[in-house]
Amino acid sequence: MSLGRRIRYGMVGGGPGAFIGAVHRKAAALDGEIELVAGAFSSDPDKSRQQGEELLLDSSRVYSSYQEMAEQESLLPDGERIDFVSIVTPNHVHFHVAKVFIEAGFHVVCDKPMTNTVEDAESLCKLVSKHGTVFALTHNYTGYPMVKQARELVRNGELGEIRKVVVEYPQGWLATLLEAEGAKQAVWRTDPNQAGVSSCIGDIGSHAENLARYITELEIEEICADLTTFVSGRQLEDDGNLLVHYKGGARGILYASQISVGEENDINIRVYGTKASLKWRQENPNYLSVKYPDGPEQVYKRGNDYLSEIAIHNSRIPFGHPEAFIEAFANIYVNASRTISAKIAGYDLGTFDSDFPTVQDGAIGVHFIHKAVESGKARAWINASYTPPQ
Repeated sequence: MSLGRRIRYGMVGGGPGAFIGAVHRKAAALDGEIELVAGAFSSDPDKSRQQGEELLLDSSRVYSSYQEMAEQESLLPDGERIDFVSIVTPNHVHFHVAKVFIEAGFHVVCDKPMTNTVEDAESLCKLVSKHGTVFALTHNYTGYPMVKQARELVRNGELGEIRKVVVEYPQGWLATLLEAEGAKQAVWRTDPNQAGVSSCIGDIGSHAENLARYITELEIEEICADLTTFVSGRQLEDDGNLLVHYKGGARGILYASQISVGEENDINIRVYGTKASLKWRQENPNYLSVKYPDGPEQVYKRGNDYLSEIAIHNSRIPFGHPEAFIEAFANIYVNASRTISAKIAGYDLGTFDSDFPTVQDGAIGVHFIHKAVESGKARAWINASYTPPQ
């Protein structure tokens, strides 16, 4: 079924010079089901207006603040106002924006990490439950078709009992004090007032943890973290090495680094079971390798019809034509928008439309970041089990 119109959204953040805002806009537009109609693109009204003009938006719906946007959009008729807000600000603003829009009756798509504190994350969980909000978190690596294929292989027992998980996210772009040069992306990621308690683990280690949890569905029980700030003058850690104990007995290694010189965005994962193992790399995302102890390696290729239904559902073009980062982001947006559409119109969800990270995933991620920092400071194993808020 269809709502009979495009889902409308407004964006908070993503103003001039912002990287991730443009990525979100491209991803949301990819399938032609979602339309950007409003925005508060910067805390600077002039910059917000400039971005709105560049996007050819109606000037009356380009706002000076997110508070004004929530208030004014809520006064519009249901057929005109936004259906959801996309939050692409630095971390420290996420909670305040999400809270305002949830309480104003809007659905939310939010960049990760969801909040800077566990308390704020749990508060959002309660607000979402109270208001019946659709809340999607853009852990975009879960949107890749071959990541979904990997999860199906684990679920179907192809790997047997999971024994070991190795997940890595190395980058090298912060190997120097780039923030001192005024680089916008470096400044807020390394500033505790904006990034929160962590830089490396909060920014990319959270992606690694989410990817491992999405594929294996294992829950962390204990962690032992070694966090280091290599670059002199930096306030937060830029490298992390974690040992992980999962509930049920599996063991894990999580490595995240912003100072691994020469690396770009090589998030990758290996999962070892009693019957087989798998390997996936984001920089070669259309291929998934599965190895067996007594047979040839099998390589799954995106776009082929022998894949699981959910992998096929999240593919757009035939095999041999690569799909990648924008499409993975778009899978989260289109699934969330279809869920919102179903909620508005009162029809049943499609089979795979609810497959996107939620507010609960966001809370688990924030909990993980804080436990990693706690362990790193204590230089000890700590209990990292997560209990959802009541």
